[in-house]
Amino acid sequence: MSHDAIVLCRLDEVLEGQSRGFDPLDTGKDSVFALRHEGEVCVYRNSCPHLAVRLEYRKDRFLSVDGRQIVCYAHGARFLPDTGLCVYGPCLGERLSALKWHAEADWLVLEAGQLEAYAS
Repeated sequence: MSHDAIVLCRLDEVLEGQSRGFDPLDTGKDSVFALRHEGEVCVYRNSCPHLAVRLEYRKDRFLSVDGRQIVCYAHGARFLPDTGLCVYGPCLGERLSALKWHAEADWLVLEAGQLEAYAS
């Protein structure tokens, strides 16, 4: 794999209707998360556009109980899993920051350059 790539997990570890958080910057908190919705994997920064707070209420809990929406548990904002568009809450119409990824030998891989500005 390229030196500019960050391996998050095996693709088959991101299950339909579930989410997983990752700490690729080794900061002690999950700064990105991945989910699978209708067979497609999406990766987002773990930051609500409302006040730049983390979304999950506990490890890997980014989705509503039914797995149909991403939820900011600090403010109650709800986002569509496939686009990151806020459809309810204080940041209505704004979007989560999507990250580019690719599959490499069945692994979910991020381009490292996307996270550099996020490290601070």
